[in-house]
Amino acid sequence: MTVATRIEGSVVRTARPAPPKSARPFHASLLDAPWIGLISPLLLLFAWWWVTKAGLFSPQLLVSPGQVLDTAIDLAQGGELADHVGVSLVRLFTGFAAGAVLGIAFGALIALSNTAERYTAPLFQVLRQLPTVALIPMFILIFGVGETFKVFIVMKATFFVVALATYDGIRNIPKGYFDVGRLYQLPVGLRFSAILFPATVPALLTGIRIGLSRSWLVLVGAELLAAESGIGQMMEMSRQIFRMDVVMVGVILTGLIGFLLDRSLRLLEWWLMRWRRA
Repeated sequence: MTVATRIEGSVVRTARPAPPKSARPFHASLLDAPWIGLISPLLLLFAWWWVTKAGLFSPQLLVSPGQVLDTAIDLAQGGELADHVGVSLVRLFTGFAAGAVLGIAFGALIALSNTAERYTAPLFQVLRQLPTVALIPMFILIFGVGETFKVFIVMKATFFVVALATYDGIRNIPKGYFDVGRLYQLPVGLRFSAILFPATVPALLTGIRIGLSRSWLVLVGAELLAAESGIGQMMEMSRQIFRMDVVMVGVILTGLIGFLLDRSLRLLEWWLMRWRRA
């Protein structure tokens, strides 16, 4: 629709003003609310409270949220909780850093060298299929139950995921990217920093996120089986003396730490990939 306007004997057609946009439906605005993600945890918390209030389970099996909160405060004030968390995080970051560095190096090697891939790929694929938890008894026999065992089990959980992500990321780079580098006679270092690394970052960060999540779960499982400290050991010792409130503190804390670790890597990914939004 247009409106004809006469200006000095000529007719100029101007666009009719668009009608105002209708307000968004309430349910659409509700789904975009920043607090919408809190609904499911609150519902779970309410269901937990109701089940304990109704007495559907014995208090020795399922304790109330209030009792778990009181126990968490007592453990935090006594310093015991911080000690266990600190020990577990040191093991996690030590093993994860070593496994990630080795995984990136190995993944890049077999992606860039056909000879290295032919010699190592079959063994790599076989070992990659072995469940990390199934290797815990063997690792205990080799390294004992000390810190070396936990670090190596985290390294194993990290290495294969990061190596595979690095391999796929490099192999999926379009061949034209390298042709442009050779055309402009870019030095090897510049080809890596300007072509190889940026193109590999998305797949690599995904592998690192998955590797960190798996490593955290495997570490807590290893601590449940053989450890003198750590979140897993705290839960196992509490289970043996029927302190289910302490066990629930460990369970909730394990989930929260895993969530924060994943969220931190998401923020790192958002920052490193900011050039895509430019």
